Amino acid sequence: MQANGCPQHNGATEIATTSQQNGTCASLTNGELDKPVPPKSMSQTDQDIVRLIVQHLRGLGLNQTAEQLISESGCMLEHPAAAKLRSHVMNGEWTKAELNLEELKTLIDSPQGISKMKFLLLEQKYLELLEDGREMDALHCLRHELTPLKFNTERVHVLSGYMMCCNPEDLRETAEWQGRGIESRTRLVEKLQSFLPPTVMLPPRRLLTLLNQAVEMQKDKCPYHNTKFDSNLDAVSLLIDHVCSREQFPSTTIQVLNEHCDEVWFCRFSPDGTKLATGSKDGSLIIWELDMVTYELTRMKSLDSHSYGVSYIAWSPDGTHIIACGPDDCSDLWLWNAETGDLRVKMSQSPEDSLTTAAWQPDGKKFVTGGTRGQFYQCDLDGNMMDSWEGVRVQCMACQNDGKSVLAADTHHRIRGYNFDELTDYNIIQEDHPVMSFTLNETGRLALLNVATQGVHLWDLKDRCLVRKFQGVTQGFYTIHSCFGGLNQDFIASGSEDHKVYIWHLRREVPIAVLEGHTRTVNCVHWNPKVPGIIASASDDGTVRIWGPIDKVKIGNGAESGRSTPV
Repeated sequence: MQANGCPQHNGATEIATTSQQNGTCASLTNGELDKPVPPKSMSQTDQDIVRLIVQHLRGLGLNQTAEQLISESGCMLEHPAAAKLRSHVMNGEWTKAELNLEELKTLIDSPQGISKMKFLLLEQKYLELLEDGREMDALHCLRHELTPLKFNTERVHVLSGYMMCCNPEDLRETAEWQGRGIESRTRLVEKLQSFLPPTVMLPPRRLLTLLNQAVEMQKDKCPYHNTKFDSNLDAVSLLIDHVCSREQFPSTTIQVLNEHCDEVWFCRFSPDGTKLATGSKDGSLIIWELDMVTYELTRMKSLDSHSYGVSYIAWSPDGTHIIACGPDDCSDLWLWNAETGDLRVKMSQSPEDSLTTAAWQPDGKKFVTGGTRGQFYQCDLDGNMMDSWEGVRVQCMACQNDGKSVLAADTHHRIRGYNFDELTDYNIIQEDHPVMSFTLNETGRLALLNVATQGVHLWDLKDRCLVRKFQGVTQGFYTIHSCFGGLNQDFIASGSEDHKVYIWHLRREVPIAVLEGHTRTVNCVHWNPKVPGIIASASDDGTVRIWGPIDKVKIGNGAESGRSTPV
């Protein structure tokens, strides 16, 4: 499965066939030679397939079957010198193995390849002599065989230190070596193979490697792949292509939450995925508990008295605290104990402030907050201001994983980085239109922006380049919050002013699903970080919809009114 022109392809190297070695291709019956049979005419691809099958059969211990296939096809598994090298290494015949290397010298591209291979052979020989208690022979190998190679002198010094090991167990532990036997010698053969073209000696377990690659490719091409994938081939069928059913994807309303009595501005699952927090214009923040089996949410507690409404929510990294912020004219920030429902602190630096967004530092001991009137603070859990940045008009913010850098979208259509330790700031992203909100993926490298009148943009923060503009969503000047989500965060979801939820695969600009059910603007969408099959969306229609696979639908809870539009 390697294309022509692959740098590792050695077109000049031909594999000897049994007919080349013996003059004929004979089959054995009851220990006797039948009449010579001319080797079958096969393409290079067919020969490669036969070699892969033979290697796999030998790995299964079906040696007689493998030999019959070699005999009938006329294909040799390996170059004769490579086959002898493997045999001598596995039998610990080091002198003969060194002679085999000389036979293979002309087939190795790297000038230092033979020296590296010889060093590996002698290293194994040296360790086995030490393990057997033959210190003098080991010392002779070290001084008169390894050292004269003048290769990897630093490693030679390390090897000499193993002479001090008091017993075989100490040697194996110190050298991090499996000891004399099939396992260590098999690993040695695999290391030696890496210096040889595959036409001379196949890489280990090559057929299984190719099958794994094929299954992985099918998974990557599956637009709805959102379930944990067992890399063990025993967990999948090789007889059919891998494909995920659309019904397994979270594209059906499985529950509608109607507890809020006004527009719902925000929703956010807790870091452990067991709870959902929703904030509304009605001034309440409701925490819901998720049943991890049925995917059903039940109301736990309501945190009220947010006089301006709750337009932004931030869970602490450990899920024990939750921050609630209000809209542009709100100068207060509420920090709640999410477990007890107690208000830990209500923070307000000045009536002129606008504390509309917040983000937690990774240690969970500090958070940053700010707003569009120019406030930008770093505070502790008691609301004490530890640092501040003057005159920064903040629209949205996020903390990087290094615990030092804070990213903030400002009113100049930019995202800038701020380092509170070094008191430095720098440009990262420049858009041509207002950045209404943004979020980072788990690695902190990718940023997802909702840009006024433009839609949803994906940026690479390391390369500082625009990666993709996603199509379909309607984004005006409302603040809409999108998210990364799904298995390995391979998906992106966003609300829209056309009352729908749009879902894209990270590598596709066109949506793979459009979820309908809300009757007004969808302000926020959040994907459960631990359950890839659940999405929550909050809307101006006063509801929160929970989207999941169709088998989680419970008729009678209003779920049947939500559906996915084919795209």
